[in-house]
Amino acid sequence: MTTKGPSRKQVIIPMSGDNKKNFIEESNAYISNMNRALKNIKSNILVNFIHPDTAGIIIITNKVATSLNL
Repeated sequence: MTTKGPSRKQVIIPMSGDNKKNFIEESNAYISNMNRALKNIKSNILVNFIHPDTAGIIIITNKVATSLNL
């Protein structure tokens, strides 16, 4: 039996408090837009959800991603 690594990966995006608040309020639209853009470039990465962190926001994806991929 083989074991796999975690099924989700995270990317931390540094962001100020006001920008973070605005981004989280519209996060559903941003998730849809990011997934549409990733699909259009034929990427295997999908955004699962976004949540705030003290340093900014954390984007949880289904595969390893860098902020450059997003």
